[in-house]
Amino acid sequence: MPITVGSPAPSFDLPGTGGRNYTLAEFRGHPLVIAFYPGDNTPVCTVQLNTYTKEFDELGALDARLVAISPQSVESHERFSEKQGGFAFPLLADEDKEAGKAYGILGPLGFYRRSVFVVSAEGIVKYAHRSLVGVTFTKTDELVKALS
Repeated sequence: MPITVGSPAPSFDLPGTGGRNYTLAEFRGHPLVIAFYPGDNTPVCTVQLNTYTKEFDELGALDARLVAISPQSVESHERFSEKQGGFAFPLLADEDKEAGKAYGILGPLGFYRRSVFVVSAEGIVKYAHRSLVGVTFTKTDELVKALS
């Protein structure tokens, strides 16, 4: 059954940039934005993650944290981040796509669909958006509204 608003957020434990693993549990007590993106170094993903970095203070003002998850390796994420001058949040590697499956964001061929979830400080999904076609992304002001 797909994750919907009001559902408990599925837990994850994924390796990421910064040389460590990240878990859903460590963000408890803070709202969390989880941005699933299809791939490193792709045009829309690059614009999306750079936009979230540039506008990160808007989320931080609400005490929110953000993680971005895709199926590429940590090494790929590190190269991508370095090429972009760094991001304001960690990139997590879901190489086996288990987190993607848990959140119901895999398309028919097993590819990630660009999707964003806002999880409350208590671990409940407050906002869920799964793109059918990944040519646009959820704007920061929409995330701020979901966090408010």
